[in-house]
Amino acid sequence: MARLPRIDVPGVPQHLIVRGNNRSLLFRDDADRCIFLQLLEAALDACACELHAYVLMSNHVHLLATGHLSGELSQLIQRIGRKFARLVNIRWERTGTLFEGRFRSSLVDSQAYLLTCMRYIELNAVRAGIVRHPSEFGWSSYRQNAAGNPTGLLTPHEKYLCLGATPEQRGNAYRGLVASGVTEEQLTQIRLSAAKCRALGTQSFCDEISAQLERPVVPRPQGRPKRGQIEKLT
Repeated sequence: MARLPRIDVPGVPQHLIVRGNNRSLLFRDDADRCIFLQLLEAALDACACELHAYVLMSNHVHLLATGHLSGELSQLIQRIGRKFARLVNIRWERTGTLFEGRFRSSLVDSQAYLLTCMRYIELNAVRAGIVRHPSEFGWSSYRQNAAGNPTGLLTPHEKYLCLGATPEQRGNAYRGLVASGVTEEQLTQIRLSAAKCRALGTQSFCDEISAQLERPVVPRPQGRPKRGQIEKLT
């Protein structure tokens, strides 16, 4: 059966997940991560996309980004993927596929879930037991967002800017949100939506997107998931 096209609505943020093939490493050292970020910056400049949050784990990457033209986020990932795989293969004298086939993507209701998804992404290294606090992990967007005035790779989303009138106010508010963590229910919702490449949002948001695209945008109800059915990425 043919795969349904991605749920892609220009102007609506998406949670994107890129994984190493067979859970293999994407980054063997910090130089690999620097290369990836350089390619990400170049791709953002070339595409009509804005990045709001990211984290580079050892074998997968999370991005929260908004594409302003149809298909732009797919173009973003393709631009990075082709160049990064070639450079890493040369650098480490390896051959073969670096990335898992199709990246995961989930449309995000900015009003209800954008800030939750941001802190989900930036708390990855904490959940993985790599660090005790997100500020200790240098390969995520936490430090910039926690400072209240993200620049460089990042473009602050309107929902983030509403946290305060000044960088200090926004930083204080955002650090407080991250300190509150992410609930188990929110973790499940985020992971299921990403695994199924569906929308993450309120019922009204999902109904609106479904009507707009004339197709279902939420995971279908099912029985208790089998072990391993929901990809448990940190």
